[in-house]
Amino acid sequence: MIFVVAGPGGVGKGTVVSRLLEIEPGLRLSRSWTTRSRREGEPPDAYSFVDRESFVAHRDAGGFLEWTEFPGNGHLYGTPRLEEDAPGDVVLEIELDGARQVRAAHPDAVVVLVVAPSAAEQEARLRARGDDEASVARRVAVGREEEAAGRLLADHVVVNDDLERAARELAGIVEAHRSSTGAGGPGTLGAPRHRATPAADPAGEEPQAPDAPARRTS
Repeated sequence: MIFVVAGPGGVGKGTVVSRLLEIEPGLRLSRSWTTRSRREGEPPDAYSFVDRESFVAHRDAGGFLEWTEFPGNGHLYGTPRLEEDAPGDVVLEIELDGARQVRAAHPDAVVVLVVAPSAAEQEARLRARGDDEASVARRVAVGREEEAAGRLLADHVVVNDDLERAARELAGIVEAHRSSTGAGGPGTLGAPRHRATPAADPAGEEPQAPDAPARRTS
């Protein structure tokens, strides 16, 4: 099975996914490619860091399941095509436009939207990772559009107000969908599932799709 964990920049989806992999067996993380530089303190294996020429050549050869260019700075991001016969289920930690592409290629993919508990908390997390004020303002504005679009696309929404709670909730989602295949454990890519009811806005209102497409953050 394919589990897509998506969300705006600064919501902490990478940290939640890292904890998920520690507590839920049989999952593997697909490492994305990017043309941006590695941030200070960022693990060297957080992405496959490549130059633009290498990325474009791989893209043109059909090597990505999904890819996108962040409009704020032009950095490219992409998920390599998946190995269909690889063991276990795969987790993709990507942004909303990438999630759309994956859903189009794999309609049975499970999409989970991770959101911050508030815009103020998202801003604080962006500053903590070193983003400047202009970047913070841009990401929060884009994040509002991404969250609205994500609620229309996602099967589930997880609020990252507490790391352990959010990771356990995400693990429960994984276990529920695995159980729905009848296998009761790690499956294979493309395994059938019952689609969940689309996630609703906490206020009970149907979100409206933004005019501009949601983009992957850098």
